[in-house]
Amino acid sequence: MNKKVEFVDWGLVDYQEAWDRQELIFNSTIAVKTNNRNNETIEETPNFLVFCEHPHVYTLGKSGHPENLLLDEKGLEDKAATYYKINRGGDITYHGPGQLVGYPILDLDNFFTDIHLYLRTLEEAVILTLAAYGIKAGRYPGFTGVWIDADNEKARKICAMGVRCSRWVTMHGFAFNVNANLDYFKNIIPCGIDDKDVTSMERELGHPVDMSDVKKILKKNIADLFQMELY
Repeated sequence: MNKKVEFVDWGLVDYQEAWDRQELIFNSTIAVKTNNRNNETIEETPNFLVFCEHPHVYTLGKSGHPENLLLDEKGLEDKAATYYKINRGGDITYHGPGQLVGYPILDLDNFFTDIHLYLRTLEEAVILTLAAYGIKAGRYPGFTGVWIDADNEKARKICAMGVRCSRWVTMHGFAFNVNANLDYFKNIIPCGIDDKDVTSMERELGHPVDMSDVKKILKKNIADLFQMELY
């Protein structure tokens, strides 16, 4: 039987606000798991799939290098961008309008307790979504995320990933460039990789893409691959 997962679209939301909302759900889910260990009655843990977009922001993962942000405070102000050091894995990345951000806040005990499989499954959902638009994508050995031409010197990333997982509860997730302004990536060394390009669906196809259509396709692919029942 497919696991029930609540789908929420937060629309365009400030990064700090979205982070705070994630933390509330994440911490409450862990609290349920902790209580379940100590009680005879077991409460089912909630599961969420959140989609959103953010105003221009750079985020640095806990294993990241601050020098990979190529802007000072004045530069950030000029770009109308904010900057946060956060508690996910990975290095620095960019979020902004036209980029579909996904935050699965899942208790993997309800699915499978394998963080590598979790990441590969998210990647596969994006790969299948791109295939629906005639874009052939894949994985780049040794790196997370989804890439175009991953097998040659033209490799370029179209979707970045960085997650946090504690007691098999996940937060943070993926950043999928649909119609994102790629100029903002010039102000960082994305994910600490300085010799590879970044791309978007708009760039690959030569025209903007309807974000609502991408959301529908990606939402279905995630649900199918994880065997979720979204409501």
